[in-house]
Amino acid sequence: MVTYLFLAIFICLMGYMVYFQVLRSEDFINSSYNARQDSFQTRITRGEILSADGQVLAQTNTDAEGNETRYYPYSNLFSHVVGYTSKGKSGIESAMNFNLLRSHSFVVERAVNEIQNEKSMGDTVVTTLDTSLQQTAYQALGTYQGAVIVLEPSTGKILAMVSRPDFDPNTLETNWDIITADEAGESVLLNRATQGLYPPGSTFKIFTTLEYMRENPDYGSFAFQCNGSASVDNTTIHCYGNSVHGAEDLKTAFANSCNSAYATIGVGLDKGSFAKLCEHLLFNKTISAGGIETTKSRFTLNADSSNGLTMQTAIGQGETLVTPLHMALIASAVANEGVLMKPYVVDHTQSSEGELVKQFEPTVYSEEFLTKEEASALQEYMQYVVTNGTGQKLAGASYTAYGKTGSAEFSSDKSQSHSWFVGYAHRDDKPDIALAVIAEGAGTGSTFAVPAAKQIFDAYYQ
Repeated sequence: MVTYLFLAIFICLMGYMVYFQVLRSEDFINSSYNARQDSFQTRITRGEILSADGQVLAQTNTDAEGNETRYYPYSNLFSHVVGYTSKGKSGIESAMNFNLLRSHSFVVERAVNEIQNEKSMGDTVVTTLDTSLQQTAYQALGTYQGAVIVLEPSTGKILAMVSRPDFDPNTLETNWDIITADEAGESVLLNRATQGLYPPGSTFKIFTTLEYMRENPDYGSFAFQCNGSASVDNTTIHCYGNSVHGAEDLKTAFANSCNSAYATIGVGLDKGSFAKLCEHLLFNKTISAGGIETTKSRFTLNADSSNGLTMQTAIGQGETLVTPLHMALIASAVANEGVLMKPYVVDHTQSSEGELVKQFEPTVYSEEFLTKEEASALQEYMQYVVTNGTGQKLAGASYTAYGKTGSAEFSSDKSQSHSWFVGYAHRDDKPDIALAVIAEGAGTGSTFAVPAAKQIFDAYYQ
């Protein structure tokens, strides 16, 4: 009996070793915590990073003495998403470090290089990023701090990712002490698109609307008389600019971004059910973005929360914080009939001669992130925002736009707000694109974020 037990243990160990070597070893080698990767640099010249349209985003230059310098032709433009390799690593440089430091060049060439004690060229990483769209998104943000992220809903491909303030990775080592001292409190190295946490403002009304729809199948009969404010207990919520919207149904309240209506809706919701919905829709969860560093969005409302906090939460204020990536994924799922795809930023790797090494395929995150009926209802509401509500600057284009604006207060000064737009655009001849735009301190969503989104949509469909 003891013999059979040891034999079974031996077989299990052998099976695990085979499993580890075949399926898991590369994951461990590619871990950013694995110092072994650095030793590859003695034999391999770090490979290039390319955009989807073939532009070089990062390359290694070698001088006559053999000294290597990592060079970024677009300087600040892709700084956060492509990342850096001096003073540590970030972005794609970190996520694909192992791939960039392994070589699939011609085997004879590698053998000769090994004999002559010369380096072989590392593999090339080809991203999903579109250079033109990245430039447009960068320009659309203007001088404001903030972020823009653009996705393809049907695949999860990240087409553009901008975070500002930014930095030049070519001079990062020289300027490291100044940047990390951060005397201006700008957190320049933070990728605001995936790590920045912001109050969502009225873009959160997408979540509140969905919860109300689930709790009230007859939501089409909702009626509310907006007088410019709503009070419960000791809390009063005002509509933006003290606007009085008058008689509204749910769709017009959504299009007008009526705080009074949504604060009232919030108090009537089942808080436990609302929390479960938000957990399902990625709050308090780590979102994978193809190895790019991310931060969890935060939702704290629970059954014991006060009416005041509930009212604030329902309009996207209170303690709720989101990342732009998270909000872009919500718009993406609405556009994709309720199916959420995993976001990713690397399309494939190839040898230095252009031979395919590894293809990254679109992957479904959730088939039932939203039901098809829920997605259809939100599509109708988000289109109405553009045709009849706060997003009308997007109306009349060659594409059909859908979205939700937001003006998110971030301090005791109620006149100060971040400008949000979350949405997507459709035209039959091209895949849809979804995006999130946030400009810090830029005012209302309709004032800045909507025109910024229009620049991106226009560039994509031009």
